[in-house]
Amino acid sequence: MLKTFTLPPAAALLLGLAAFVAPAQAQTSPDAFVRQISNEVIDSVKADKAIQNGDVSKILALVDSKVMPNVNFEVVTRSAVGPKWREATAEQRTKLQSEFKTLLVRVYAGALTQIRDQTVEVTKSMPVAGSSQVVVQSEVRGKGEPIKLDYRVDKAGDGWKIIDVNVGGIWLVQSYRSQFAQVLGGSGGIDALITRLVEQNKTAAGSKS
Repeated sequence: MLKTFTLPPAAALLLGLAAFVAPAQAQTSPDAFVRQISNEVIDSVKADKAIQNGDVSKILALVDSKVMPNVNFEVVTRSAVGPKWREATAEQRTKLQSEFKTLLVRVYAGALTQIRDQTVEVTKSMPVAGSSQVVVQSEVRGKGEPIKLDYRVDKAGDGWKIIDVNVGGIWLVQSYRSQFAQVLGGSGGIDALITRLVEQNKTAAGSKS
């Protein structure tokens, strides 16, 4: 039986709320960048019944048109793969990024349906010592207790790009890195991880058909 890569339920919600979707545009501060992303995502989902209903094709289209300019996805994938990334060929790296993106899209497809009346408040930003990175803290507020979200962003020209997200003390990249390491530790290495991702994505696609 295929063991799937997963996130804890609370962590999955972060992907639907604000992690990786926003129009590409320069921002003057990491706080403004995160605030804009959060509001754009929530407003877009509220206005699109198909996304609320988990239409994967609509979500994929949204990701393809808006995600990539705002996320350093090479850094995200490289960090999730860990040291083995250095051993991957250019073709393997491209495949890993493509399959990992598909995995993440399908993870948050379900979470998007939970968005109704939420708002987002940026509460604090903290520079990461010795780097150009900043951790921006925010809260998603609606019914019930606020959901705390932290974004790790890095300077990119005159703007910012997301490289990781944290909810409930769980960093997205670290969570997947520990799961990927179990596959990478075997004899199959990078190819085994790619195969596992492809199989999981095909299984997920089949379940939606």
